[in-house]
Amino acid sequence: MKAPAFEYIKPRSLEQVFALLAEYGDEARLLAGGQTLMATLNMRLSEPALVVDITGIDALRGIALDAAAGMLRIGALVTHSEIEASALVALHAPLLTLAVPHIAHRAIRNLGTWGGSLAYADPAAERPACVLALDAVIVARSSSGERRIAAADFFLDLYTTALRDGEIIVACEVPARTAQHRHAFDELARRHGDYAIVGLALAARHVDGLLQDSRIALLGIGTTPVRARRTEALLDGRAVDAALLQEAAQSLADELTGALLPLADLTNSAATKRHLATVLLRRSLASLAHPL
Repeated sequence: MKAPAFEYIKPRSLEQVFALLAEYGDEARLLAGGQTLMATLNMRLSEPALVVDITGIDALRGIALDAAAGMLRIGALVTHSEIEASALVALHAPLLTLAVPHIAHRAIRNLGTWGGSLAYADPAAERPACVLALDAVIVARSSSGERRIAAADFFLDLYTTALRDGEIIVACEVPARTAQHRHAFDELARRHGDYAIVGLALAARHVDGLLQDSRIALLGIGTTPVRARRTEALLDGRAVDAALLQEAAQSLADELTGALLPLADLTNSAATKRHLATVLLRRSLASLAHPL
């Protein structure tokens, strides 16, 4: 299919972007990497009057460490491949590096952007689960100024975020890793590059052989990425051993039977997703016993 007719503008400043969003409202769509937008246009799932190409705005690029604040700031237009190649990300936010090979294919990672993935809020995507596990902050801006939104408050429903009318993501800030932190990411798909059946991002501190501040974020389970908070609580203060792997897997299975019951899809039942999530948790926990 062919995309519907639309007007195209490539602004050179955020002020121009905000003016266009104010003028066109819901009839405008932002173009960053285009890996989602172009597909929806060609299938006529989206029919905007205006496409605003933000790729010329340098303020949305770059990866920088704020050592004083202990935060790694990643601009919205940074691509998945740039994250993969970044020594700063590998050192200070290795979970993001670990997730990259699971994101679609190389051609998509070369163009797809970090900010675009967060804004689209696909519950089967890797980046939303990562920022949830890392307790990151999404930085949004509009003509009214800048607003900071905790990842836990950002993803509201299927493809729905806390962004307000006229706001765009300009960056995301991730707490910088310390020597105590451990991260793991894994997912299962029918074929490499397919949407994940289920995926898991895990972050924790490893203090004197014990886990602390554990965070488990699951993708492919519900209409948003979700935290397995009961199982997180079970992990804290425990050493990673065979007994913990068994108890944690059972705890997660119980959570995914109750309030976090997975949504079945065309090829996988809720029971299948529940079982695969426990497999991923066992693998990920085992990897935390050893530093990256």
